[in-house]
Amino acid sequence: MAIEHRTCVVTGATDGIGRAVALALAGAGARLAVCARTADRVYQLVRELDRDGTVVGAPCDVSDEGAVQTFATFARDRLGPVDVLVNNAGLARFGSAWELPVEAFDETLAVNVRGTYLMTRAFLPDMLARGDGHIINIASLAGRNPVPGAAAYAAAKHAVLGFSKSLFGEVRQHGVRVTALCPGSVVTPFFEKSGGSLDRPERKLQPEDIADTVLAVLRLPPRALISELDIRPANP
Repeated sequence: MAIEHRTCVVTGATDGIGRAVALALAGAGARLAVCARTADRVYQLVRELDRDGTVVGAPCDVSDEGAVQTFATFARDRLGPVDVLVNNAGLARFGSAWELPVEAFDETLAVNVRGTYLMTRAFLPDMLARGDGHIINIASLAGRNPVPGAAAYAAAKHAVLGFSKSLFGEVRQHGVRVTALCPGSVVTPFFEKSGGSLDRPERKLQPEDIADTVLAVLRLPPRALISELDIRPANP
């Protein structure tokens, strides 16, 4: 399916995987609405990517229902109905399950799970009404495997994967596609921001690898769909 001129939303778009996906979609000719929590970084990305008003952006905390509704209205008003939603925004708080502060646990689930749900809830009705659309949820191999020291993050990504599977079953017959991508370790600022680290980064995935995968998923013919996909370093 052609990406050119399709309207796409990318959350958590100012660095890491989200930024790479935004760059790839814009490069493929998509109309693009981006968001993240830091306004200055969102506006800088828009200035970098904008082509005659076809890239817009606004700050948004995806865990805040009111902020999500405001952003959804902004995106529709500026670009029209959304064809593709990439739920990428996420964070992790590392620490043993018995020592991690409750606030850190709650924030991890709020951004990763509630954020995915709220964004989907905001944009899905238009897709259902048109009988067309694609939702791509960036999950993680942590959504399939135990991750000692990151129980909250693993729980959140297990939930994102379960949500994606259930949503797929609900909307498949209505012309809307759902894909859950589960990357392994990707070299991004994610680990440093979350208080962790990444060993042997030269062997890990790059954000552009995930962006290329998103484009490949979107370019499949209408008769084909990837519902779940694991993306691993070839030789970690």
